[in-house]
Parts: sequence; C-alpha cells; structure tokens
Amino acid sequence: MTKPILVIGNKNYSSWSMRPWLALRHLKIDFEEIRVPLFTHGYKEQLHAYSSAGLVPIYRDGDITIWDSLAILEYLAERHPQLWPRARGARAMARAVSAEMHAGFQALRARLPLNCRARGRHIAITDDLGKDISRIEEIWEQCRERYRSGGPWLFGGISIADMMFAPVASRFVTYGVAVGDTAREYIETVMEDVNVALWTTQAAAEEETIGAYENIGKS
Repeated sequence: MTKPILVIGNKNYSSWSMRPWLALRHLKIDFEEIRVPLFTHGYKEQLHAYSSAGLVPIYRDGDITIWDSLAILEYLAERHPQLWPRARGARAMARAVSAEMHAGFQALRARLPLNCRARGRHIAITDDLGKDISRIEEIWEQCRERYRSGGPWLFGGISIADMMFAPVASRFVTYGVAVGDTAREYIETVMEDVNVALWTTQAAAEEETIGAYENIGKS
C-alpha cells in the first residue's frame, strides 16, 4: 500500500504542521513527509500541487486529501480512537479545548509566533495577549486538576488536546512567558516528549529564516 503523505511547512515556524506530525509519530504511522519552506519562491505552487487551499498541513491518504490540522487529527482519530480520552466527559472537554485553540487566541498567534529554535526572546504583554495567556493557563490548570491521576498530560494520557497545545508550550519557552507551577509542569511534559524533542531538533537544523518572525522579541 502507498504510504500516506503529510505536507508541512518549516518545522521552526509552522505550528499547524506540528500538530498532525506529532499525532502520526505518536501513532507510529509510516508516512512520507514533504516539507515546503514557506514564503520562498514558488512555495504556493508546490502546495497547490497537493491541495487547492494552498495551505499547510496537507494530509493525503490514498484518494483522500485533508488540508486542516484539526480535521486531520479527527480523521486519524476515526481509526485510532485512543487519540481522544476514553471517558465521555473527558472526551467532550478535550474536543472543546482543542476547538478553542483551533479557532481562538489571535493575539497569541500574532505576537508570539512559533520559533522553535529561538530562546531568550521577550515581548511586552499587552492586554489582549495577557488575556490569551491567562485563558490558556486556566485551561491547562482545569484539565490537570481533573485528570492528574491519569498521567502527566492534559487528560492524563496524551491526546489530540496536547497536540493542539504543544506549539503553545514551545512559544512560552521561546518568549519566556511567566506561568504558575501547574502550567510549568505541563510545559516540561510537552517539551520532554520524544516526538516534540525530535521536531525541535529538526527545526533547529533548518537553514531558512522568516525575517518577520526572527525580529520579534529580540533585545
């Protein structure tokens, strides 16, 4: 059988690409990875060869093409239901916080772009950014308070919710975002995960830079 294909952007910058990549690695699915550096000459044409949306990530499984991170994760969960918590209430909450991450936190996205290899960046916390950070920390604390006994992830065992928030944990490390003990413990869990560590290492090895992102938070 032909291996599925995951088309991603730069590992250093593409938070959306990171999410389904982590899921595929966690599930130990053998897939072909096609990396298209973003904002380089001809990159849109390369992406359009896989999906008319022209965005990453893109997942191709046979004659099925999916071009949205959360949609890819839901597709994977149809065959691998362990990607969601088993208990109905936990599963509902996991879907809700994943959808909130998918649709919201615009200030966080704009002011703290993913930059996996950068450290020591600092950004002034504006009101809108502060609200996003506080809400994310609230989500993490609520999940950990309810499901701590099941393991170190948001719902005990690793789930799609963790894959949705993994790039946020990386952002908080890059920009030195101050958080409480529960959030700090969760960030450590994410960053120490073998697949997140691999993504971060490979991101650091990339040579492309996006100037608009690299200039953010430099002293």
